[in-house]
Order: sequence, then structure tokens, then C-alpha cells
Amino acid sequence: MNPAEDGAKRPVFGSLVKVLVHRREDRGMVLEEYASRCVRREEIHELVTTDQHDPTPGAVVDRVGFLGFVEIESGGVIDRGDEVRIDGQLVGTVLGFDACHFPNHYNVLIAVDRTTTGPDLGLKPTMGVCFG
Repeated sequence: MNPAEDGAKRPVFGSLVKVLVHRREDRGMVLEEYASRCVRREEIHELVTTDQHDPTPGAVVDRVGFLGFVEIESGGVIDRGDEVRIDGQLVGTVLGFDACHFPNHYNVLIAVDRTTTGPDLGLKPTMGVCFG
């Protein structure tokens, strides 16, 4: 992301529709080259935590914890570096995107200190999610 090209934006809001409970050490997700993705109202995307923080396009992300799926309530732009909050609590920052399931959904990779899952954070369906 180039700060000289980056302007103000509104947050992207959504709500959890499914909580996920598992971790992987061998997932093999690959970071997309794009530092941002546009998301539309009513799309559903997967939230994935990782303690691997290399933002280089093509970087392989193996250590992941799955949080759940979020339905977007207000379309907008999710950028690398955006804070991710669930139910008002800071979870981490957007590392990037994996598109292995696209066009069904993006995996939104969230940089954290330690991989976490939905139950680790006490997540429940309908909790609010905010990117920005």
C-alpha cells in the first residue's frame, strides 16, 4: 500500500454468521498481490488468524487459526493494515487475502501474535465485525 495514494474511507461492517473452531500448521494459503479488496453488501468471507506476518505477495501462510465467516453489511474496501474488531475487541490487523476459494469467498488473513480460533475469543454468531 502506498500512503501517497491512500485516502480516507469508511469502515466496513459485518456480522458473524458461523464460528470456526480449528487450527492448521500446514494450510498453504498464498497471499494475493493486492493490498486491498472491495467487498459488497451481503457477501460472506472467512476470517483467518496467523502469526506469520510476511506481507510479500506469494508468501505461503501455513500456521492459521480459523475464526469464522462474516457477512458484509456495508460494502467498502478492506486494506492491508486495517484493524479488525469483533464485538468491539481488537483481534489484529489485516495481513492480506488468500483467494483459493474465490469467487465463493476470500480468506481475510489477520496478523496476530498467536493464532486463535472462534472459541478462543468467545465468538458467537451475530457478533459485529468492523474493518478499518
